[in-house]
Amino acid sequence: MAGARRLELGEALALGSGWRHACHALLYAPDPGMLFGRIPLRYAILMQMRFDGRLGFPGGFVDTQDRSLEDGLNRELREELGEAAAAFRVERTDYRSSHVGSGPRVVAHFYAKRLTLEELLAVEAGATRAKDHGLEVLGLVRVPMYTLRDGVGGLPIFLENCFIGAAREQLLDTLQDLGVVEAGAFSGLQIPVRLRQPSVDSGKLS
Repeated sequence: MAGARRLELGEALALGSGWRHACHALLYAPDPGMLFGRIPLRYAILMQMRFDGRLGFPGGFVDTQDRSLEDGLNRELREELGEAAAAFRVERTDYRSSHVGSGPRVVAHFYAKRLTLEELLAVEAGATRAKDHGLEVLGLVRVPMYTLRDGVGGLPIFLENCFIGAAREQLLDTLQDLGVVEAGAFSGLQIPVRLRQPSVDSGKLS
């Protein structure tokens, strides 16, 4: 990731008391639905519109009263997504990466949690009743996991939105690591340059 340095989790946890830890999670579920009856949706992947107008993932800073990174993350998910987030728990096994930037002494931890579609739909349905809705969080959005015939609509144009920090790269890294898109498929993305369709069919989220 540009401007960020990747750390092993143990190294990140040993940074000392002068550092703050922030945890965010990509929540996803297999989705057998079809757009317009002909375009497979494949997966429902949640992001959120933040208070600052940027797209990001739910989560936030770990507080001193939190016993672990995951405790802090799950607390933040309930605050931002509502009580439906209590139906599942993001665990250490869902951890993917840690990064530090060149700015404030903050280390960002990233997780990816697979849900059932029913769990994800419950999160969407209850998000407007969450503590932080309309304040820190302005609404949930789904990532379109397809490319339209023009080679631009769908995921390519979605990636031209404004993302907070490394959220765009975290999204693509996770999709690539899980085999949803090919590595480097969107490097140097410029709309309206015609893009090769990502090989969404070639892999699975697991």
